[in-house]
Amino acid sequence: MIIGYTTGVFDLFHLGHLNLLRNAKSLCDKLIVGVSTDELVLSYKNKRPVIPFFERCEIIRNIRYVDAVISQESTNKYEVWEKLRYDIIFVGDDWYNTPRWQELDLRFKEVGVKVIYFPYTKGTSSTLLNQTLEKLRNNIS
Repeated sequence: MIIGYTTGVFDLFHLGHLNLLRNAKSLCDKLIVGVSTDELVLSYKNKRPVIPFFERCEIIRNIRYVDAVISQESTNKYEVWEKLRYDIIFVGDDWYNTPRWQELDLRFKEVGVKVIYFPYTKGTSSTLLNQTLEKLRNNIS
């Protein structure tokens, strides 16, 4: 059985999120998805997600391509691998060749984990959707 793993905030769920999960599931037998906690998102984005953690987990849990949902409390993907022993990790290509992922690629190769980068959905992002909502709110008030 091939176990795949991916993570995300999955705030303001959109087509890019769905494509990631669909494509990931097509390459593994079991797909585990780590959903970032509100505290984790706040620690590196300096803002809270629009949709609360529990609700984001419920949305992801009910996507047919997802077999299991776990909370992502750290950005350390290797520590999670030590617990789950997944075979493939799926990542957006916006991380490709960044210093952090170059190092992770090497570590994962040593233990036989394949890293697959999927194209980032240009023109659609939760950040962009959130900024648009904020502008609308500001124009109304």
